[in-house]
Amino acid sequence: MKIAIGSDHRGYNLKQKIMEYLPGMGHTFQDFGCLSTDSVDYPDIAIKVAENVALGEFESGILICGTGLGMSIAANKVKGVRAALCYDALAASRARKHNNANVLCLKGEDVDSNSSLEIVRIFLSTDFEGGRHARRIEKITILETS
Repeated sequence: MKIAIGSDHRGYNLKQKIMEYLPGMGHTFQDFGCLSTDSVDYPDIAIKVAENVALGEFESGILICGTGLGMSIAANKVKGVRAALCYDALAASRARKHNNANVLCLKGEDVDSNSSLEIVRIFLSTDFEGGRHARRIEKITILETS
C-alpha cells in the first residue's frame, strides 16, 4: 500500500518511528513534512496529505500532531477524505470497518510508540465491511456535495 504521511513539530518523533515501521509491513510512503521539530502550521501538512489521498495518489494517509485533533479537523475539510482520530486499537478497527476511513490521525504527545504502531498496523490491515455501513458512508458523501 502507498501511504502519504505527515506531521507537525509535535508529531515529528512519532512520525519517524512510523516511517521506520511501514516498510516491514510491506508499505511504501511519502513524507509530506515536517522535516524537524521546528514549529510549523499543521493545516499545511494536513491538506497536502489529504489532497493526495483524495486524488487517489495514495491509498491511505497518516497524520500526527500533538493531540491529533487539529490534523483530523483540517484533513476532513478535503472532499473525499474520512480522517479518523484513533487513540486505541478498537477505534482504528472501527474506523476502517465501519467508516471506511482513509486517513489515520494520531496524537504525538504523551504516547506509547508501541501502542501507536499497533494502531497503525490495525488501521492499515483492516478492510471496510461495506453492507449497512456503505449506506452510511454514501450519506456522508452526499453531504460533501451540498
